[in-house]
Amino acid sequence: MGWSTLSPWKPVEGTGQNVAIGSASVQATNAFGDYTLAVQVSATGDCHIAFGPDPTALATSTLVKSTDGPAQYKVAPGDKIAVIRDASGSGTLNVVELSH
Repeated sequence: MGWSTLSPWKPVEGTGQNVAIGSASVQATNAFGDYTLAVQVSATGDCHIAFGPDPTALATSTLVKSTDGPAQYKVAPGDKIAVIRDASGSGTLNVVELSH
């Protein structure tokens, strides 16, 4: 049976990254791999995220709240994620690459 839109995501082993949430936009060190179709993110502090080849997170970018569970976002291979804190919080953004 091949891939379908109903197939569950699975983590790509060894791709987890932790990015410090601060007052300035910070990009994750590693670009997403060739087979990465989505990422799962969770945060220990409220923050905003952005995706792209050279992303900059802004206060108006997608909000990730520390009280929310992990969320999945569609991405393209080679993209990166950037994060900036919301208000005066801090913490860590965890990013795990996903594939089928």
